Amino acid sequence: MSTAQIRPVVREGGTVTDHLLAANARYAERFEDPGTDARPVLGVAVVACMDARIDLHAALGLSLGDCHTIRNAGGVVTDDTIRSLTISQRALGTRSVVLVHHTGCGLESLTEEFRHELEREVGQRPGWAVEGFTDVDQDVRQSLRKVRTSPFLPHTDDVRGFVFDVRTGRLREVTARS
Repeated sequence: MSTAQIRPVVREGGTVTDHLLAANARYAERFEDPGTDARPVLGVAVVACMDARIDLHAALGLSLGDCHTIRNAGGVVTDDTIRSLTISQRALGTRSVVLVHHTGCGLESLTEEFRHELEREVGQRPGWAVEGFTDVDQDVRQSLRKVRTSPFLPHTDDVRGFVFDVRTGRLREVTARS
């Protein structure tokens, strides 16, 4: 399906965004300021895929304020991910990094051909790579290497990578040698 065929979902009584705004109004009525600042309580930044099947905070037992959460397609460590991790570590005190990729990721079936099709469709080349992969463990290892070797990150001694199983909810650790 091309992007031109995708239409916003409309529910009875408005768009999805209208429903999200109504949910926010209900949330705000009960909201209590946690009294924390932008520094994560646990001193950890989590990089994960944006996949809607992953309730990251629930899966890791995290509460509001515990971590910085950086999500993108595939949980890929891009220049922007390094930017966010650098700010997280150098300005906001995190020392640990957890990478969470997952089974059944959409990037496993995407190639750079996606960029070429997009360029043909819109007439402009995207300035980013798709970063598709066929082996999730190898992709986690590549992400681990990118974080551990970044000259911008002063804290790389506690960087670990995992694959989240979307069917069982379990994390499986991936090491440099696994």
